[in-house]
Amino acid sequence: MMPLVRVSLILALLAVGMAGAQAPQGPRIRFSDVAGSTGLTSFFNTAGTPSKDFITDANGNGVAFFDFDNDRDLDVLFVNGSTLRTLPKGGHPTVALYRNEGDHFTDVTTASGFTRRWWGTGVCIADYDNDGFEDVYITAFGPNVLWRNVGGRTFTATAQARDPRWSTGCAFGDYDRDGDVDLYVANFVRFVPGTVPKRGEASSCRFENIDVFCGPRGLPGEPDALYRNEGDGTFVNVTADAGIVDPGYYGFGVVFSDLDDDGWLDIYVANDSTPNLFFHNRRDGTFGERALQSGLAVSADGREQAGMGVDVADYDGDGRLDVVKTNFAQDYTSLYRNLGNGLFVDASFRSGLGAPGPYLGWGVGFVDVDNDALLDVFIANGHVYPDVERTGTSTYRQRNQLYRNVGRGRFRQVTTEVAGPLLLEQTSRGAAFGDYDNDGDVDILVSVIDARPMLLRNDSTGGHWITLRLEGTKSNRSAIGAKVTIQAGGRRQVAEVHSGGSYISHNDTRVHFGLGTATTAERVTIRWPTGDVETLGSLPADRFYVAREGEGVRPGR
Repeated sequence: MMPLVRVSLILALLAVGMAGAQAPQGPRIRFSDVAGSTGLTSFFNTAGTPSKDFITDANGNGVAFFDFDNDRDLDVLFVNGSTLRTLPKGGHPTVALYRNEGDHFTDVTTASGFTRRWWGTGVCIADYDNDGFEDVYITAFGPNVLWRNVGGRTFTATAQARDPRWSTGCAFGDYDRDGDVDLYVANFVRFVPGTVPKRGEASSCRFENIDVFCGPRGLPGEPDALYRNEGDGTFVNVTADAGIVDPGYYGFGVVFSDLDDDGWLDIYVANDSTPNLFFHNRRDGTFGERALQSGLAVSADGREQAGMGVDVADYDGDGRLDVVKTNFAQDYTSLYRNLGNGLFVDASFRSGLGAPGPYLGWGVGFVDVDNDALLDVFIANGHVYPDVERTGTSTYRQRNQLYRNVGRGRFRQVTTEVAGPLLLEQTSRGAAFGDYDNDGDVDILVSVIDARPMLLRNDSTGGHWITLRLEGTKSNRSAIGAKVTIQAGGRRQVAEVHSGGSYISHNDTRVHFGLGTATTAERVTIRWPTGDVETLGSLPADRFYVAREGEGVRPGR
């Protein structure tokens, strides 16, 4: 009889041999931080005092991927903050613009006309005048500025849609389907320097056992605003006439999205420390606020949460657009699953996103990082209190997080497994998503307060893909609000063209689909913002396409 030890050794060696003979274990997710090597670390984000004495110092800024010069490469825009000490002298440069040169980025801020100084906050982008060039709206600690893109070379500040209040998130969308994008602006708190209590001077200026800056609770909120595009280069404030009633909640992330799939864009707003808002489009130029009855206002147990960033996509493949929202530390990331008929359920815990923890989330995106035809979730994290470690509840610098979609409506956190730059602990805020190097996978741009940014180049090995750039003709030129549906490999996927979202940031508006093992998208259908539907037929994988309304599709970025 063979000795037991020898049998065990043989079995172990056989197991090792069999494992070595197995096929690769599927896609591998990897990221590299290339901000330094591509020239983006010449930008440094200014965000108040390092000690964060006031709430103005803590919220950070947004970032954007967009093609300002129409060369089919994504350029990068950073919004910058300032300090209360330098603001009376004009503040800091509000915007930094970097042109994509293919293998690096060049700072073209001054040459492009972005010379204003103030305290910037967030950004949203669209071709508001339908001239073929994307324009930029910058929110600020008053006033906001709409920058018109002049021929892809320079930007000119306009007097349109200005708001003197402290604005945060914004989004463009054609809510009345007249072919011009309108604008929603979220406002935060009424902050008047010299009148706000100092750290620890009021009950709202304490967190656990430490003195912290005051707010947002204890400070008056500022209501949001809706601006209608008149089609002649001007905007009109129609907030009251359109039925947009905001009680003065503390607004952050905003997105226009057709959440009930009736062909008309609704508005969702993630609010800090107050209920969220869901303005349902009545199709007559007015909205009705339905967050509570739709299940989008609060947590599953009825709590107001400190909402920050928001994104909308179909994570479970049922054809309906779902909502993800980041929240404060010791809470969980909210995932609202769309049940249809304007109803949502909090599926955070069931999906695997709902474990409360020390992370304080900001920028967020549904993104298929490995092109396996399942949308993953990326979250940019960082606390607001520099000495929060004294409470024993959290840390100031935090890792960003990646949750991989494993199918059947569930996610698994793979941050440690992916490692690399995801293990860096920083104070992240805005995040934007787009394929800046045009290699077929989605990269991630992250704003870090009091520091230089991160550009997470996606180096994953994954499945096939297609990317479509949409151009409206009867619809708005940016095609914001268009819904794309594809059939590939026995799976149906839907995506919507958005402006704004994440945390006060702007993503690449091209629509990207991971296809997994499928080598063809057998059927592609576009519902344009006007409501017209166009079927494009079969498209081979691993290519970029341009779909122009009424004119079919052609290869191109």
